[in-house]
Amino acid sequence: MRTDLFELHRGAAPLLISIPHNGTRVPDAIASGLTGESRRVPDTDWHVADLYAFARELGASMLVPTHSRYVVDLNRSEDDVSLYPGQNTTGLCPVVRFDGGPVYMPGAEPSPADIKARIDTYWRPYHAALTEELARLRAAHGRVVLWEAHSIRGTLPFLFEGPLPDLNLGTASGASCSAELEARMTAQLAAQSTFRFVANGRFKGGHITRHYGRPETGIEAVQLEISQRCYMDEDSFAWDAARAARLQPLLRMLIEDAIGHAIGDARRA
Repeated sequence: MRTDLFELHRGAAPLLISIPHNGTRVPDAIASGLTGESRRVPDTDWHVADLYAFARELGASMLVPTHSRYVVDLNRSEDDVSLYPGQNTTGLCPVVRFDGGPVYMPGAEPSPADIKARIDTYWRPYHAALTEELARLRAAHGRVVLWEAHSIRGTLPFLFEGPLPDLNLGTASGASCSAELEARMTAQLAAQSTFRFVANGRFKGGHITRHYGRPETGIEAVQLEISQRCYMDEDSFAWDAARAARLQPLLRMLIEDAIGHAIGDARRA
C-alpha cells in the first residue's frame, strides 16, 4: 500500500517495523522557511528502510513515511509532552536541530494553527495505518511485536555527552514489552562483540514505543536506535555498503528472534 504520505508493506509474520524518521520530503511552503542547513534535513534517520530491507523476506510488515520529521515528528505525542524531561530534545514540529541550530529562519516558525494542520495532514494518517496494521497482525497471530527502527548521528553534544553506543535498545525501561522479549534481545546483543550496546540508556523509546507497547494486550514494542557510523558516512549521509553488511546479520538475528518470540507466545496462549 503506497500513498503520498507513507508506504505500508503488509507481511504475514507477527512483526511490524515502523520507521517514522526515514522520510526526507518537505513541502515547498514549509521548505521556504527553513534555514539553509535545515533544507538538507540532516536529522533524518538516513537509509534505515534500506538497512532493514531484508525483513520483508522474513515476512515482516514495514511502515515508512515520505515526509521529514521537520514537517511533523511522528514519534512525538500530539500534545508534544517531552519524552525526556530535563534533557535537551526536539518537539512535535521541531524548531531546533539536533546540533542545537535553528530549523527555521527568524519569524518562519510554525504557528499553533500550522501545527494542528500538520497533525491532521501527516501525523494522524501514519498513526491510523500503524494502529490498523497492528490490529490486523494481532488478530491473525494473537500477539505482535512492534519494532521501532531508528538511527542518529553518533556524536551530538546538544543531546548527549560523548559518543553514543552503536546499538541502543529501548523498552521504556521494561514497560513496553515482556521481560522475556527484552531478555532475548539483550542476550543476542551481549553474545556479539563487534558492536557496543546499551539497553534503556539515553534512548528508552519514543512516543510510539511507549504508547503502543502494551504487553498485556498482545502488542509488545521495542526501539533500536543505531549510531549512523555503523552503516553510513555521517558527514555526507552516504550509504556505506561495507559497514551495512557488517551490521545487517545481527539485525537479522534480532528480527528473527522477535518473530520467533511472537509466534511462540501465540502458540502458548
